[in-house]
Amino acid sequence: MLPYPSGGATARRAQEFAELAESAGAEVLGSVHARVDAPSPRFYIGTGKADEVQARVKELGADLVLVDHALTPVQERNLEKHFSARVIDRAALILDIFAQRAQSHEGKLEVELAQLKHMATRLVRGWTHLERQRGGSIGLRGPGETQLETDRRLLQKRVEQLQKRIEKVGVQRDQQRRARLRNTLPRIALVGYTNAGKSTLFNAITRGSVLVADQLFATLDPTVRRLEGLSIGPAVLADTVGFIRELPHDLVAAFRATLSEARDADLLLHVTDAADPERDLLADVVNGVLEEIGAGDVPQLRVFNKIDLLDTPPRMDRDAEGLPDAVWLSAATGAGLDLLRQAMGERLAGSRVHAELRLPPGAGRLRARLIELGAVKGESYDEGGWRLDIDAPRDLLLPLAGEVRGDEARLLRDWLDAA
Repeated sequence: MLPYPSGGATARRAQEFAELAESAGAEVLGSVHARVDAPSPRFYIGTGKADEVQARVKELGADLVLVDHALTPVQERNLEKHFSARVIDRAALILDIFAQRAQSHEGKLEVELAQLKHMATRLVRGWTHLERQRGGSIGLRGPGETQLETDRRLLQKRVEQLQKRIEKVGVQRDQQRRARLRNTLPRIALVGYTNAGKSTLFNAITRGSVLVADQLFATLDPTVRRLEGLSIGPAVLADTVGFIRELPHDLVAAFRATLSEARDADLLLHVTDAADPERDLLADVVNGVLEEIGAGDVPQLRVFNKIDLLDTPPRMDRDAEGLPDAVWLSAATGAGLDLLRQAMGERLAGSRVHAELRLPPGAGRLRARLIELGAVKGESYDEGGWRLDIDAPRDLLLPLAGEVRGDEARLLRDWLDAA
C-alpha cells in the first residue's frame, strides 16, 4: 500500500475519499497517491503512475479502481483497459451512494436523473463495462442495472420523462410550502458539511429519531419536525443532506427541489465540527453549495458542534448589532442547547410580524388577502373599521404591498415599517 501523506489537507482528503468508498460498500485494499500538475489526456495521471497502479491492482487482486477526481469518458475507458478493472471517478461514486440512500419518491427520481446525465457522456463506451460486472455493484445501481442496451435516443427519452415527473413533484412541494406559510410557522433548516453532527443535533433539540451514523451521507432525504420551546413560539425544523466538496454538478442541479428546505428557510443553522482543523475551509464549501442552489442570502446562525472534543465551555457570540451570530455547543452531551434555543428565538423574532393592523372599511381586498394567507389570528370590527391581529413571516407580507393598490398599499407599507 502506498499511503497518502500523513498530514495536511491532502491526508484529510484521502481519508474522506476512503470513507466515501466504504459508504458505497467497497473494501479498500490499498491506495496510491499521485501529484498531477498537468493532467494527461490519455490517463489523467502519467504513464509511469498508471503502470504503478496497474501493478498494485494485479498484486492486490482488485477488481475496482476509484479515482478521487472527475475523469473524462476517454480517460475512464483508457484506464479500464490499462488496469483490466472497472474504474469509477469521484462523481460516479457519490452518485452511487445517493442511489443507495434515497428513500423518498422525489429523491429516487432525482438520483436516477443525475445518473443518466452522467451516463449520457459515456455512451461512446457501449455497455461492455457494465456487462463485465467488475467491482461488484458499485456504480451500477439504479438505472445502470436496467438499461444495459439503452441507446442515446431511449436514454434521452427517459431523461425527459424524469424531468417532467420531477417538475410535477416540485409543484406538489411548492403547494406544501404554501400550506406551511399559511400555518405561519417559522422555517429553520440545518445545513453543514457531512459528518458535522447535524442529525445528532436535530434529534437533540426535537427529540426525534433521525438516523445517526459515522458515515458520509448517512441521511439523504430531508426530515421535518415541529420545534417547541422557542421564545417566539413553535417553528419547523428540517434536517438536510450533508454537503461535500466537489459535489457533482448534475446532482446539485437535480436536488434543487430536495434542497428547497434550505432555500426557503427563514433561518439556516450552519453546523460545523468545531474540532475539525479545516472547519473554515469546509464552511466555505457549504456556503458555495448554498449559493449554487439559491440559498446564499438566507440568514445564518453558525453552530459550532462537538465542543466536548475541545474541552471548551458552551457560549454564544453576537455580531456588531447585538444579534446572536454563533453558538458553541455539544449535541452529544446537550451542553449549550439552551443557548441555541435562545439564539434561534432572537434571530427569528425580526423575521416575523406580530402586531395589530387597523384597516378602514374600504380595505376589504387587503383584509381578504391577509385571511387567505393565514396571517390573521383574530379580528374585531368597530365604526373605524377592522382590527386585525396579524402573526406571520415578514417575507409573506412584503409582496402584498405590490398586489394591492393606492391607499391600501401605502397603509400596509407604513405598518410594516413600524411593526
